Amino acid sequence: MQAVIGVVGPVFAIIGLGWLSAWRRLIDPPGFAGINRFVFTFCAPALLFLGGTSGGVAGGRAALAFFLGAFVIYGGVLLAAAWRRLPLADAGMLALDASFGNTLMMGLPLILAAYGQEGLSVLLGILVLHSMVLLGLATVVAEIALHAKAPWRRVLRSTLTGMARNPIVVAVFAALVWRLLGLPAPSGIARRVMEMLGAVAPAAALFCLGGSLAGFDARATWRSTLAATLVKLLVMPAVVWGMCLAFALPPLETAVAVLAAALPTGANAFLLAQRYRLRPERSGATVLVGTAASVLTLAVLVTWLG
Repeated sequence: MQAVIGVVGPVFAIIGLGWLSAWRRLIDPPGFAGINRFVFTFCAPALLFLGGTSGGVAGGRAALAFFLGAFVIYGGVLLAAAWRRLPLADAGMLALDASFGNTLMMGLPLILAAYGQEGLSVLLGILVLHSMVLLGLATVVAEIALHAKAPWRRVLRSTLTGMARNPIVVAVFAALVWRLLGLPAPSGIARRVMEMLGAVAPAAALFCLGGSLAGFDARATWRSTLAATLVKLLVMPAVVWGMCLAFALPPLETAVAVLAAALPTGANAFLLAQRYRLRPERSGATVLVGTAASVLTLAVLVTWLG
């Protein structure tokens, strides 16, 4: 419990600073919008590109079990939302809220505290692809949904154009091409610049989230917020645990994969929802509620997994 609180505490502190800055008018809404654009345009892409082009990592089977579970959750929520007649764009963002975890700010220190460097090497196999795969998937779904009523050629053209203008997708695609070409990881000044920008992304995203909480009433979306939180904290780790059993993973890889699946929704899901104006209040509330509830659920999981 002590380790979990030590990880969650700074997350709430940064969210609280953002909320206080908005409540006291230290930063106005255009200021928060500017910070959000800076993070989404420069910081998050730098973080993703640097992670995607870094050297090899361990835990390949654990990563496979994790992402298969994440795809099951994303697809399941998408289908359930469609059955409830939710628009595709809104359904895609809800599915992201239920499957995208805070692997960086919470996952890294938690796994390091629980399992040391050996556990961290397993987590890196998930961390390198996590934002690239899930944020990229959600972006594709959002772009398709926003142009769904146009003729299919225009839908295809608009979707590809929107993706090409999206810094997240560009960073993901560039990192994949970089790895496929076998190019060495960035070094020198270029690497240092990306490291400095990437280091800003998690804290700035949480700060913007806190600022947004001062301006909306999450009570209107409490049902979907509760559903996404329960799926993220309870259903997704259970699905990933089943995948680990199917692959007969050793205890350490199983523990890391399940804990990574049980992490609360990450603030980058809120950033993407805000960019596309797709219920950002729901994504923000899911991050906040999930982070608070994860103090208990993660403590129970760490104890159970050993």
